[in-house]
Amino acid sequence: MAAWTDGYWWSNDALRLHYRDYPGREDRPPILCLPGLTRNARDFADLAARLSGEWRVICPDLRGRGESAYAKDPLTYVPLTYLQDLEGLIYKLQLDRIALIGTSLGGLLTMLLGGAGHARIAGALLNDIGPVIEQAGLDRIRGYVGRQQSWPTWLHAARALEVNNSEVYPDYGLQQWIDMAKRLCRLTEKGRIVYDYDMKIAEPFRLPGGEAGVDLWPAFDTLKRVPMALVRGERSDILSDATAKAMVKRHGDLDYVTIPRTGHAPTLDEPEAAAAIDRLLDRVKS
Repeated sequence: MAAWTDGYWWSNDALRLHYRDYPGREDRPPILCLPGLTRNARDFADLAARLSGEWRVICPDLRGRGESAYAKDPLTYVPLTYLQDLEGLIYKLQLDRIALIGTSLGGLLTMLLGGAGHARIAGALLNDIGPVIEQAGLDRIRGYVGRQQSWPTWLHAARALEVNNSEVYPDYGLQQWIDMAKRLCRLTEKGRIVYDYDMKIAEPFRLPGGEAGVDLWPAFDTLKRVPMALVRGERSDILSDATAKAMVKRHGDLDYVTIPRTGHAPTLDEPEAAAAIDRLLDRVKS
């Protein structure tokens, strides 16, 4: 596993936020990896281990996740606030050019970052997300997010994840479920294993229209200027094949790959995803 340093920055509302910083070449744009709704920097540990040395890889924990502070106001758990937080990180680290890899919510933030400052984006990969989010996926997310559970052992946590996600990863074995549990959960002081995020991130979903966001097609269109890849799980209920094909039509140079027998979202260690990342980074280098 590659070594990293822990870094911190402050949000506009005085939250201490955390990121992992994996070292890499200074003559290439660093890669900023943005996780999904209930996920954290650990989701990108394997990817960062593979790329670091050749590339600097920065993996933030969004507010309310991992080692970042929980928000005092749960209604700040929305994309525009996350965007402000990330702008603060980019400013702190003085990142003039960046490549972005965003999974799910992280992909929405990738598009918003492109819209806010596309000139600094050297390349972008969207992992199982697009400007249109399928209602079935939103309903599924609403059904589980913000409902804390606890388990006595990692094995129990892994088995619970398997029950809830077997359709997403039908080919996973026990070790893969344990690995997922250790990415998604944490051990409490009382020796119980729980999800590693603030349950209050669900509160914006409960408001009337809380699922609705801004029209992301204009933000996506700003990324036409940069090398771009799209990874979609074949079984995804968040990103439809129709939306993915519409994205390809609007961005004629989009590298679109589908991960077979996988739902939302691919882990990016699949051979097809790894190859797409490598192709994208080759274009960023050139």
